[in-house]
Amino acid sequence: MKLATLAGALLAFGTIPALAQAPAPPQFPDMTFFITSTPGPDGANFGGLDGADAFCQKLAASAGAGGKTWRAYLSQQAADGKPAVNARDRIGKGPWVNAKGVTIAASVADLHDPAKANINVDTGITDTGKQVMSRLFVVNYHDILTGSNADGTAPAADKDMTCKNWTSGGAGSAIVGHHDRMGLNDSAAAKSWNAAHPSRGCDNPALRATGGNGLLYCFAAN
Repeated sequence: MKLATLAGALLAFGTIPALAQAPAPPQFPDMTFFITSTPGPDGANFGGLDGADAFCQKLAASAGAGGKTWRAYLSQQAADGKPAVNARDRIGKGPWVNAKGVTIAASVADLHDPAKANINVDTGITDTGKQVMSRLFVVNYHDILTGSNADGTAPAADKDMTCKNWTSGGAGSAIVGHHDRMGLNDSAAAKSWNAAHPSRGCDNPALRATGGNGLLYCFAAN
């Protein structure tokens, strides 16, 4: 009997295991906050706020939490006749918990209170339940895109701080926060989860060179 014929016969009788399938991603249906486990395909260019929201929604769905309405924690600057949009106004009222059920903040006010916001290297985990590499690791991806002031509002329109409202994967800059609440010193900016400093650019190499990887904070708005 030919080898191919023999293999087919054995498979038909169940004596050869079927090819192993990729394991299903971990499921966190109660999760209402996460940091994206992967960057977008084009640096800070998500096609605007709607595209960033869709990116969060897609990852949430893979984690079993797609039944909620997800929003990226991003602000939009006033430009081209469009009004500014504040990140704090997009994400619902809270409370929010991560994939492990740990409370990140009970409300919008607490989220923007440095003493009450519970985002750090241990709690700022991804949609897959894993830690994001930080200043404690060899590779540091602690810069998370926000384009926001510390109070969650949009920056003034005089200077690009949102990578052209999340449509540029090249020139420009965006405000980032430190999810690990660590920096080069003990200043408020270095410890800020949402408003630490501007990025060097909007493409993936520039974002990585600054200390990030084009990751986002995602919140369930309902």
